[in-house]
Amino acid sequence: MEVHIRQIYVSPGHNYFGHHGQPAGLEPTVEVNCIQCVAGRGIEGDRFFDFKTDYKGQITFFAWEDFEAIKEEFNLPDLSAGAFRRNVLIEGVKLAELEGCRFELQGISFEGTGEAKPCYWMNQAIAPGAEAALLGRGGLRARILRNGTLSTGIARLLVQAHSISPVSGGATAPI
Repeated sequence: MEVHIRQIYVSPGHNYFGHHGQPAGLEPTVEVNCIQCVAGRGIEGDRFFDFKTDYKGQITFFAWEDFEAIKEEFNLPDLSAGAFRRNVLIEGVKLAELEGCRFELQGISFEGTGEAKPCYWMNQAIAPGAEAALLGRGGLRARILRNGTLSTGIARLLVQAHSISPVSGGATAPI
């Protein structure tokens, strides 16, 4: 299946993670054309690089379609996708279908580990009510399984079967 990687972001520090009961941080979210994905470690230059062993959120994906819908629902035409603090905005795939799957983009292997659930900080970063509006469409957290450079543009998405067994590994097929 062909998808479009619309935007990519990294942030060197945390604005919300670990700030409970404190003001949000002021770390920038920087749009870039490509990122270096490092298996088991994360994205070079991002706040979660080497965060902890086997971290389930080494990279996050956010659906372009959900970004556009939130802009419309909250009447925020100038909202930057960086406000969501997800790494990769991708168009053309239902991210929830990648939970529990191994998949490949531009030669890089990932494993969808679960929803990037919105938290109460979304009400501050986006608008009051954003946390509730993002339930079920907050994005996808994933582990990086194979190194590579991920770039904006058109990409082929290959997905393995759900519930991957450590013995069989699943069969790769486009969806």
